[in-house]
Amino acid sequence: MVRNTTIDAYESLPRPAIVVGNEFPDGHRIAPHSHRRGQLLYGAAGVLMVTTEHGAWVVPPERAVWIPAGVRHELRMMGPASTNSLYIEPEALPSLPRICQVLGMSLLMRSLLQAAADLPIDYEPESRGALIMALMLQEIQVLPVLPLSLPQPRDARLAQHCRRFLAQPTPRDTIDHWSAALGMSRRAFTRFFKRETGLSFALWRQQACVFVALPRLAAGERVTTVALDLGYDSPAAFTSMFKRMLGAPPSRYFTAPP
Repeated sequence: MVRNTTIDAYESLPRPAIVVGNEFPDGHRIAPHSHRRGQLLYGAAGVLMVTTEHGAWVVPPERAVWIPAGVRHELRMMGPASTNSLYIEPEALPSLPRICQVLGMSLLMRSLLQAAADLPIDYEPESRGALIMALMLQEIQVLPVLPLSLPQPRDARLAQHCRRFLAQPTPRDTIDHWSAALGMSRRAFTRFFKRETGLSFALWRQQACVFVALPRLAAGERVTTVALDLGYDSPAAFTSMFKRMLGAPPSRYFTAPP
């Protein structure tokens, strides 16, 4: 594996998979770009924010995000970040999703990425390195998908309401409020929102609250402060929603095994 470089110099190597490691300072931003290979971006430290024209994905520490080949994306670091990226030739694993997804990381996958740190980037095809890469190509197919995406609508009016909600989220916003603001019936708005985002309004709203909360929690803010800022009546109500969405309460999410 090579460190603190871009994939550009190595993307054409005749290897099905390549691993590149990088360290980034807090607030570092990588401008919109794309890769010929698919990218599994794993953050060992720091919170990563990936944005495309179709939505945004927040990646807590010890998780990863899958970015398909050719997808134009922007990357922002919240906190000092340590990353490993597994770049995969599209034909090496054509069954991988064609949409971005945040993934949980198995102990095996993290161990394989760590082992890849000692490999030459142009490893021999029949070598131990090739076997490690081949095993990673198998393991990536069983990593669990996490509900940490936030699809963005194409409709300009709806997108404006979504951006406003992200700037000041509250669970008290209802379908009736949004449908009235857009001059639509409740039923028409429900169908419209699902068509534009792929999610129900209630699920999108919950994921938006988690999306906003995660970077703040990772930075060490108190659960009570975050919960009340998001408009929840109590930390318990926020914790219940958070645990239902992500499988662990906020107090344990960043220490519990992914």
